[in-house]
Amino acid sequence: MKFVDEATIEVIAGDGGNGCVSFRREKFIPKGGPDGGDGGDGGSVYLVGDESLNTLVDFRHRRKHRAERGHNGMGRNMTGRSGADALVRVPLGTCVRDADTGERLGELLVHEQRLLVAKGGFHGIGNARYKSSTNRAPRQSKPGTPGERRTLELELLLLADVGLLGLPNAGKSSLIRRLSSARPKVADYPFTTLQPNLGVVSLGPRQSFVVADIPGLIEGAAAGAGLGTRFLKHLARTRLLLHLVDFAPAEGSPSPAEQVRIVERELAAFGAALEHRERWLVFNKCDLLTPQEAAERRDATCRELGWDGTTFMLSAVTGDGSDALAQALMQRLEQLPHPWRSESTTPEDSDADWHPLD
Repeated sequence: MKFVDEATIEVIAGDGGNGCVSFRREKFIPKGGPDGGDGGDGGSVYLVGDESLNTLVDFRHRRKHRAERGHNGMGRNMTGRSGADALVRVPLGTCVRDADTGERLGELLVHEQRLLVAKGGFHGIGNARYKSSTNRAPRQSKPGTPGERRTLELELLLLADVGLLGLPNAGKSSLIRRLSSARPKVADYPFTTLQPNLGVVSLGPRQSFVVADIPGLIEGAAAGAGLGTRFLKHLARTRLLLHLVDFAPAEGSPSPAEQVRIVERELAAFGAALEHRERWLVFNKCDLLTPQEAAERRDATCRELGWDGTTFMLSAVTGDGSDALAQALMQRLEQLPHPWRSESTTPEDSDADWHPLD
């Protein structure tokens, strides 16, 4: 399925049903009086978070979503039926904005959480509600009000605990294949990853986390080079970044230290505070060096960068060091808070608190 992370849709709530003008007419009951009922409320449009979805591709084909109109009132004091709500299911992590005003309406972060995006019209009033001691036979009624109509911009930001980043061919797809059951394409040429991939790393009962792999960055990505920074936004909600570095680059390729600097410059140019997110350096392809050569190159690279953070050495192809990395990630994630999830957020919430990403 094609990965789509942006879509524009139109939502139309149902109009309220009109009130009825009616008078009771039965045998042996002269002048029965007014008995026109109220109309029904129009249906509203809700966006509903669905953990089984992972793309907005369905909205490329179906752009208009309409709730049912309220039914009109009837005689004998019968109230019209309210219109059915329209439930539009979207993947978790979907942010919603009003396309006309730019207002941020909310985001869907929990399965079955609902967000009201277009409220249905109020019901009309029947003539039975207008009768009084001085107005025994009212002939006025009130129509239902129109439902809200909006154009919405949907933007999907993946919900992941750990984000992988690095230059093309650094081994990000190989690592996510090693750690999880995800099976992104792996090849010996750049840009084999053209869309984000998610993988679940399971270490035992109630011990798991989600890893996001995005297409590789190149120098000038912030200005649109290569695949640009279009997919960097999917790292905005991650709690920790794994920066993969090719420890045995081909001749003419940037050195490990220069690889790190290139990505750091693109993170700073992109914004969203990614350059301040906790980041670990993971030196990949260490199987191409002897253990002593790998340790010396790691120490030299850290000295050149002035790096005093966490580092790991591994081979995503052979699996050496991947288990230790997964265990260390799990221990660290248990200490870090979720920047996007509130413990008070429940599926019954009609709206989620907006968590700014910048």
